[in-house]
Amino acid sequence: MLIKTKKRGDLTEGSVTPETAYLNRRTLLKGIGLGGMLAAGGAHAGLLDFLSPDSEERETAERKALQFSPHSPGPSLTLTPEAKAINHNNFYEFGTSKTDPARNSQSLKVEPWTLTVEGEVAKPGKVDVWQLMAGSQLEERIYRMRCVEAWSMVIPWIGFELGKFLQRFEPTSRAKYVAFETLYDPGQMPGQKDRYLGGGIDYPYVEGLRIDEAMNPLTILTVGLYGKTLPPQNGAPIRLVVPWKYGFKGIKSIVKIRLLEKMPPTTWNILAPNEYGFYANVNPAVDHPRWSQATERFIGPGGPLSVTRQETLSFNGYGDQVASLYSQMNLRKYF
Repeated sequence: MLIKTKKRGDLTEGSVTPETAYLNRRTLLKGIGLGGMLAAGGAHAGLLDFLSPDSEERETAERKALQFSPHSPGPSLTLTPEAKAINHNNFYEFGTSKTDPARNSQSLKVEPWTLTVEGEVAKPGKVDVWQLMAGSQLEERIYRMRCVEAWSMVIPWIGFELGKFLQRFEPTSRAKYVAFETLYDPGQMPGQKDRYLGGGIDYPYVEGLRIDEAMNPLTILTVGLYGKTLPPQNGAPIRLVVPWKYGFKGIKSIVKIRLLEKMPPTTWNILAPNEYGFYANVNPAVDHPRWSQATERFIGPGGPLSVTRQETLSFNGYGDQVASLYSQMNLRKYF
């Protein structure tokens, strides 16, 4: 795991608001060994949209406890409360309002779930995601998450490094990019069936990374958060998390990964290339055409009106680990 030194934007231990319920549950789960079986930004978000009165109780889909290694020492960060993280989502397959995914996704069938890996690999194949969870050394990664809409969270993800997973399939020397594809099932995902409800996107949702980005140890495939498997609205049963990029790069409910020689198309870049670049690195110096990226609204503890305005960090605060990937690039041109 990665050990980071404190720098501008990191909170001190004394400023952390404890997430007592989550931390106690995490300790309990590790102690009793549960979980042996060890899984996009668009319109500008409204400030009060992320937490409806009944959101604490709205999560109805069955979730399972996960067994995982705790996060290594690093900067102290205030966690976003779980109720907010699972009720303020962009997942247009289930609607464009922030609260639509939690309402409309609970019947999504996530078992069984197969993930296909193909393309420029010596050993293409399919894996059962639930068996993958059972056979993987899961880790907790507490990451900042920055949406292109200029709001942010801090979430304790549970997963494993994408790069280590891809190595199982032996990428060839021609593998320069990694493409991802979300489940396409209009019967379960109403936004795929109704173009208005789904934000005008041509589905299935697709995303991509350069191979060196995919192999960076910060990049993970995530199967859980807050000690349990992902809820459907957060991308169950498996999603991508790339913490130095805007959140729309974190494709949800993945069914296919392709390693390619050429840059793949990506959903938001197809829809609005002047607004959403392929790289989508968090950059306070490059504004969205319709709003500034210099600051962000951190969704943390407290009521809706307690949202904190703070400075946006270059590469979302992970520049020490990833800035070298772009040392020869003009990040205003390749945004």
